Amino acid sequence: MENIVIGRTTQKQELTEALNSAKPEMIALVGRRRVGKTYLVSEMYAEYIDFEITGLQYGNKREQLENFTLRMSRHFPNYELQTMPKSWLKAFDHLISALESLEKKTKMVVFLDELPWLATRKSGFLTGLSYFWNSWAVKQNIVVVICGSAASWMIKKVINDRGGLHNRVTRLLHLYPFTLAETEAYCRARKIKLNRYQILQLYMVMGGIPMYLDQIKAGQSAIQNIQNICFAPTGYLRNEFERLFASLFSDHQKHIAIIRALADKRKGLTRQEIIKATKLTNSGKLSDILYELETSGFITIYGGYGKKVKESLYRLTDAYALFYLTFLEPLGKNNQLDFTQLSDLPAWKTWSGYTFENICLVHIAQIRNALSIAGITSSIASYIARPKDGLPGTQIDLLIDRSDQSVNICEVKFSVEDYVVTKKDIDNIQTKKQVFRYHTKTKKQLFTTIITTMGVVENSHKINSIDQVVTLDDLFE
Repeated sequence: MENIVIGRTTQKQELTEALNSAKPEMIALVGRRRVGKTYLVSEMYAEYIDFEITGLQYGNKREQLENFTLRMSRHFPNYELQTMPKSWLKAFDHLISALESLEKKTKMVVFLDELPWLATRKSGFLTGLSYFWNSWAVKQNIVVVICGSAASWMIKKVINDRGGLHNRVTRLLHLYPFTLAETEAYCRARKIKLNRYQILQLYMVMGGIPMYLDQIKAGQSAIQNIQNICFAPTGYLRNEFERLFASLFSDHQKHIAIIRALADKRKGLTRQEIIKATKLTNSGKLSDILYELETSGFITIYGGYGKKVKESLYRLTDAYALFYLTFLEPLGKNNQLDFTQLSDLPAWKTWSGYTFENICLVHIAQIRNALSIAGITSSIASYIARPKDGLPGTQIDLLIDRSDQSVNICEVKFSVEDYVVTKKDIDNIQTKKQVFRYHTKTKKQLFTTIITTMGVVENSHKINSIDQVVTLDDLFE
């Protein structure tokens, strides 16, 4: 297998080990839609796949079985499947017979893609898959890869299944969006020559989603690409929002309601605040929706420093969803806007600052490395305090609480040039430290850390009050 896939080091190793192992393997690959799951499996197992099927979105049981029949005729032209099977039990029995007819000496590979679409309600698909694995595959030299974009469905219905599929998955692989470094490598592989600030601009709009990044054209600036991909009426991402959620969740309007609420409150919302903002019922169903959004990578839960779990903040961290709701949806379907005009809009500064914070939050490992604390146990948190005892309220978006009796209070500053630390900044930081110490009673050392794009001007405020500076280049490591 050629090493032609950007990043995905752990996943590639696991897929290779499964192919070379002496036992049957069932691999579950989960990750949000457009993140590259199908591409990864197809590239790594291209010459080894004996049977492959992708579920049909909105297809019913009969249509999925017809899809199966057509795929059988493609993969096994010499196997006579004269009529469409009426059940998944019968379908998988045919698959067993077809695979046995190959008389293959090397490892067989079966790839079942978009499993949640295949396993329609009351279809019996999971029963058929359980029969296929437990009665036959478990005794064969085989790799079965099951893949799904609805990560929560995969975890609930397969990974945590208490029936025939219980404890059958031998490897669970999560596929995440590209980091900034992987995005840079992806651009280089496609001969797209952009500097790191330009790549950051693209990342702020699209995140590290390979399918979105695949729309980028070489020879164009980040602004030109964003204009064509997002703002042109026929741009790939102009109307992606609705179809993205519809493809993942059956009752997706409730998911979107939560996403909208979080887009309006950039600091994040507690569960109770989400209920108030969306009018959704406080129930197990709400817990399921939040879990689905989290496991699919749209939202992230951050604990408050010293707070109980129920006071944790849910924060919208999907770059495209935030960009769409902030700038694209207000345009309507046919109106156009020059992307360069966005910097003049009131929402621009707020959006860019918040989005850069999100990027920092998903590059915590790189920030730890830049601070030389990668080997020190640490946790991240936010902190919010209301006015009390004559002290003002304050909010700290990123704290790194370290086991060496230290805390990094991080100020995240998006800037198109070297950031100038002002007296106002220093006064604000000192107030945050004072309020934090008063309410938490901490005796730990408090370090002031600035995370910014281009760097910090070496003035007296920076020299006397800032302990560490982390730049965009550090996030690319």
